[in-house]
Amino acid sequence: MIFERFFDFFFGGFYLLFTFAASKRNLLSPKAMTKEERHEMIMEALIKHGSVQVSDLVSMLNVSAVTVRKDLTDLEKSDKLYRSHGKAVLVNPYINNRSVNEKERLSTDEKHAIGREAARLITRDDSIAIASGTTVHALARNIQPIHKLTVVSASLAVSNILSQHENIDIIQLGGMLRHSSLSVVGEYAADILSQCSFSKLYLGVDGIDFEYGITTTDMREATLNQKMIAAAQKTIVLADSSKFGRRGFAKIADIDAVDIIITDAGISPKVVKRIEDLGIELIVAQ
Repeated sequence: MIFERFFDFFFGGFYLLFTFAASKRNLLSPKAMTKEERHEMIMEALIKHGSVQVSDLVSMLNVSAVTVRKDLTDLEKSDKLYRSHGKAVLVNPYINNRSVNEKERLSTDEKHAIGREAARLITRDDSIAIASGTTVHALARNIQPIHKLTVVSASLAVSNILSQHENIDIIQLGGMLRHSSLSVVGEYAADILSQCSFSKLYLGVDGIDFEYGITTTDMREATLNQKMIAAAQKTIVLADSSKFGRRGFAKIADIDAVDIIITDAGISPKVVKRIEDLGIELIVAQ
């Protein structure tokens, strides 16, 4: 009888102690988040920082790396982020080739402001080169010379816009026409550039990555742009703020080949500091 009472007392007390410890642990542990809550926190972190490491999300969400990767996969399928090398970024850094008509509808106000600032850099009796892209179309629309100006153009649209000015001599590069950009590429265009020298090159790009350089979506266009850079005394990149941190398929040049960047007011302070640290002149169009 005594042994039975001791047995009941000992194991009953042990059970109560175990139950109390388990309940206390549950009270102290954070409540597990739902998938929707995790997705919301991931997006908030991306909006704040631009990119976030998987390891940081594991700590922040208090879940396994497998769960984080599944969440990132779901968000990527919804086109809310892009996964790359153990991290997630807010936008896809790799740009697809799009038609000039589609690009014309993007960031129109920003491009006009950039074009206006770019046109102010043109001096009396200047000789300039203009590459391709919708941002340089905005430049062409802002050029109102009261003196003679010589323009070497890779873009049919730019040449057409500038043709209304009688005091602008236009040298239209020849070669193969790119239908998506209405610009020329190829050896014929490069041959003409080998016989030219101009004070400024106005260059539109599809991506600016400080580690990789400036890029476009077409290898032939990148090659022609390289020839234009070599023939210019100064290279001026025109790019709206969405182009930073992105890459096109074809590399044009390293970032140190750029003398001036003209962009819009949407540029982040972090990017501004990086450009200043690189010693590149920055003009922010308002």
